[in-house]
Order: sequence, then C-alpha cells, then structure tokens
Amino acid sequence: MRRVAITGAGTINALGHDVPATLEAFREGRCGIGQLEFRDVERLTIQIGAQVRGYDPQAHFNRQQITLYDRFTQFTLLAAKEAVAQSGLSFQGELGLCSGVVLGTAGGGLNTWDENYRVVYEEGKNRVHPFVVPKLMNNAAASHVSMEFGLRGPAFSVSTACASANHAMGLAFQMIRAGAAKVMLTGGSEAMLVFGGVKAWEGLRVMSKDACRPFSANRNGMVQGEGAGVFVFEDWDHARARGAEILAEVVGFAMTADAADIVMPSAQGAERAIAGAMADARLAPETFGYINAHGTGTAANDKTECAAVAHAFGPHADRVMISSTKAMHGHVIGGTGAVELLACIMALRDGVIAPTIGYEEPDPECALDVVPNEAREAKVGAVLSNAFAFGGLNAVLALKRA
Repeated sequence: MRRVAITGAGTINALGHDVPATLEAFREGRCGIGQLEFRDVERLTIQIGAQVRGYDPQAHFNRQQITLYDRFTQFTLLAAKEAVAQSGLSFQGELGLCSGVVLGTAGGGLNTWDENYRVVYEEGKNRVHPFVVPKLMNNAAASHVSMEFGLRGPAFSVSTACASANHAMGLAFQMIRAGAAKVMLTGGSEAMLVFGGVKAWEGLRVMSKDACRPFSANRNGMVQGEGAGVFVFEDWDHARARGAEILAEVVGFAMTADAADIVMPSAQGAERAIAGAMADARLAPETFGYINAHGTGTAANDKTECAAVAHAFGPHADRVMISSTKAMHGHVIGGTGAVELLACIMALRDGVIAPTIGYEEPDPECALDVVPNEAREAKVGAVLSNAFAFGGLNAVLALKRA
C-alpha cells in the first residue's frame, strides 16, 4: 500500500482568511464567535455564530464567477488555491489525469436556496436565475475545483452531516493508498449562516445563545460557524521525488455507523471508529498524544465522546490530550473536520496543542485532559481527528509526524 503525505493546506474561517492567521488564533485561544450579521437576524432566537468577517467576494471573483459560485463554493476555491500554492504542484499533463477532488458539505448552496426561496415566496416573483441549480448543488464546489486546476481523476462530494469533511478526507486517503489517484484535493466547506439555515437548526434545541463551552459542566449547546478547509493529499513517493515539504502523513481512517438513533450519539459506534482508525494506522493507543475532538458543546455529544475515548484508549486515556476547537471557529458542520485538521497538523509540526476555550467547570463525565483555555506546548508523534454526525455516522482520521 502507498503512503499518503499532506503537502498543502488552505482555509478561510471565522478565525482567519488563511492558514497562518488560523494557526495564530489557535495558539492565542482566540474566539471567532460573535453577533450574527445578515438579513432578518432579529427574527431569530439564536443570534450568535462564527461568521467569516471582512470577506468581500468581489475582491476574489469577477461578476460572472459570483453568479455561479455560492458562498460555500467561494470559500472552497479560496482554500484550495492556498493549498495548491503551498504544495507547489501543477496539474498540467499526465498528473491532472491521475489527480482528483473529494469534498464534504452538508448544506451545499444554502445561501442560494435561502435567497431564491425568499424571492419566490416572500417577493412573489415567478422566475429565478437560470444558474440557481448549478449554484446550489452540493457537488458545485468539487466541480469548480476540478475545473480550476484541471483535475480529471475522481471528483465528487460527500454529505454525511457533521462528518462530511472527515469522510471526504478518509476516502481521498484510501484512494491514494490504493493507487486509484496520485494526488487528491480534499476537505470540506459550509456556509449555513443565513436566516433559513439558522432557523432550521433552532428547531433542534441544541444551540447556545451565548457561547460554546465543550466539556465544561455548564455548557448549553453548540454554536454554528462557516468556512472551508482544503488539503493536498499526495502519494508519498511522488512528494518525496519532487522535494515537496510534507506537513504530515495520513496513516489511518475508519468509519462506522451507530445504526441506533437519528440524533442521539452512541459511545459504542464512536469507540469502534476511534479504535478502527488506530488499527488501520497500525499504531498502539499510547502512540497518540492528541485528539482533536468532535466536542460540540452539547451534553449528549461531549459525554458520549469522552466515554468512547476512555474505552478505546484504556489506561492511556488519562495521558492523551483532547481538545475541541469548535469553541473558537464554531461548528462548521460539513466542513468542520477540515478546519480542525489544521489543529492536528499544528500539533504534529509545531508542538502546539490548541486549547478548549470557554472551559469553566469540570464535568466528572468528561474527566479527561481537555487542554482548558490555553494552548500547550507538547511534542506528539501521532494524532486523531474525530467526527461524529447526526444519523450516527462516524469518521476518524489518524495522522503522524512526517
């Protein structure tokens, strides 16, 4: 089986418009959650979120492109461009034929849905723009990335709610490892912070009105975010042969289904995914020094995840650091695993563990080392990234230092 290297990373999210700004925010424990700003926000019960501030589409795309690109696609393209630029790759000729893209999203072009439903139902118009369908479809971002870089290999989108990005990256890893592709652009994106998107989530009664406090006894729910993370996954030998800088090595992936409940998570399902990723990586639990948790800040998720980690890691559970960065960049839903993978790479490359900010009160059911409130310097050789989605769909990635 082929080894898989990460040779490029890109992002735009509430913490920063690129990777360096995001990593700086992780180190500082900075919060990107604030008052939401969009039409009809005053009609919402939940009025906070991790929006991408200071973003002007016209600074990056021309008028014709903006007509075609929903906000989630715009974010994806910007992240992909940063990742490819760092990798130094050009996909001209034969490489483009054996390179592809697989991306995760849950809502796809929700901004476009929201805008055009308003036009039809509220304003009473009988026609919409002819590009509405190509703009809102979930595969729009993957398609535009393939066209932007000339990627003619496998290209598709994955939609598994909050695990979408991890599923996408896991599949990209498996395709390269199996020899089905030489390079894959992969990750996820989401832009659900519009009136209709937040109003729908309000109905679940899992949203906080004030802050995201994962693993803290006084937590009261999740906070949504938006943005994208895209990575260049590359055949290890190909990367080494061209002298590329390798950010980290992807070494394992596992996915499981709870087959139990549409919204309530199962510790058994999560544990099997965690143990499966470690087994796929052929690494013992004590090899792992850090876990980027799913850590949504809801009681059901936090307690279930801690129980799953405790069982999967056994005696080592007390010695592995586990933090949730969602308290900083919000829950980016289908793109969240991609933004969180940056914290995993930072842990491996820089020896800096991103903190769980907003932590105020210990919870005896989450009695693990959650790296509360301040980043920590620690040398780790291997890390896990957890994603556990509504529908009982779990996806866990394992990485190690290059």
